[in-house]
Amino acid sequence: MKLFDVYPLFDIEVVKGSGCLVWDSKGNEYLDLYGGHAVISVGHSHPVYIQAITQQLEKLGFYSNFVVNSLQQTFADRLGKACGYDDYSLFLVNTGAEANENAMKLASFHNGKKRIVSFRHSFHGRTSAAVRVTDNPTIIAPINELLPVTYVQMNDAEAVETELKKGDVSSVIIEGIQGVGGILMPDDQFIRDLRVLCTKYKVILILDEIQSGYGRSGKFFAHQYAGIQPDIITIAKGIANGFPMSGMLISPLFTPVYGMLGTTFGGNHLACTAAIAVLEIMQQEQLIENARQIGEYLFNEIQKLQYAGIKEVRGRGLMIGIEFHDSIKDIRNRLLFEEKVFTGVAGTNIIRLLPPLSLSKAEADEFLEKFKKVLDCKK
Repeated sequence: MKLFDVYPLFDIEVVKGSGCLVWDSKGNEYLDLYGGHAVISVGHSHPVYIQAITQQLEKLGFYSNFVVNSLQQTFADRLGKACGYDDYSLFLVNTGAEANENAMKLASFHNGKKRIVSFRHSFHGRTSAAVRVTDNPTIIAPINELLPVTYVQMNDAEAVETELKKGDVSSVIIEGIQGVGGILMPDDQFIRDLRVLCTKYKVILILDEIQSGYGRSGKFFAHQYAGIQPDIITIAKGIANGFPMSGMLISPLFTPVYGMLGTTFGGNHLACTAAIAVLEIMQQEQLIENARQIGEYLFNEIQKLQYAGIKEVRGRGLMIGIEFHDSIKDIRNRLLFEEKVFTGVAGTNIIRLLPPLSLSKAEADEFLEKFKKVLDCKK
């Protein structure tokens, strides 16, 4: 049997990781400034993380949600304290797209409406409803087009209100920082405006913090810079440092009903153990503050670069986009194959930096040195 060939792959097999470093099957060492799509939050193969999962696996790997799993409540308690949403409820699933699907479903159950407002350049996942609210027609199949969605320009509160006035909008979904779109930043005031408008028109505000959450921005959630509380927050990526897990933080506005939502694998014993370990490490090693400090340092140093090819640097914390006037394909390839540094991309002109939140200043300096070297080659 062949693999279904939908991924263009680099001819590199990563076989080992430690902290912000990974090694390939040929023994080459790489500095990881991408963290596997922002998934690696506390570093590769952290000993606390490994020990927790190993000990749990020796006891029980899985059982269904038809019985009590006290690890779920333990995780909920710790998450609520860590992020400041103690009064919200938690529903656990497996992927970011699944979290967004359930968020939009819950919103529709709540107000009985169907249409969703999303934003230009958004990305919310690849499953049915999640892909429909993603602003990329090339990945939306005909079957996905049944869901009524309106895309508006980010930071245009007037355009949002025009849609909400029509009375048929169930929810507004927005990323804390647009990741796949190119590290595009909603203005803090715009996020505040969204909160006011959604309250005014009785529309559910969903904050997709799948990539921008879990400390990556220098706060637990990127929307917390705006000082508002959404109705639903979706989380994934860094939640369990690579173990498949996601969830929704649900405001007290919603009343749960048996059978309303469900999952087979969501919130399983290993996933909860991994997620509890991540929160423990984040707290002990002050990784959110590290993301803020090292991210600010990286951001400022990149901005100082005297290279005419750079158009703009954007981001918060360790979620940084470097937009170039021209294609970054050669720059990224040189970083990867010559300098042994993993980075990400957004479109053809933007390099994305999404390293583990444990990135040190020395590692940031190592990246900067290698980045400057590659840019010098391009002049």
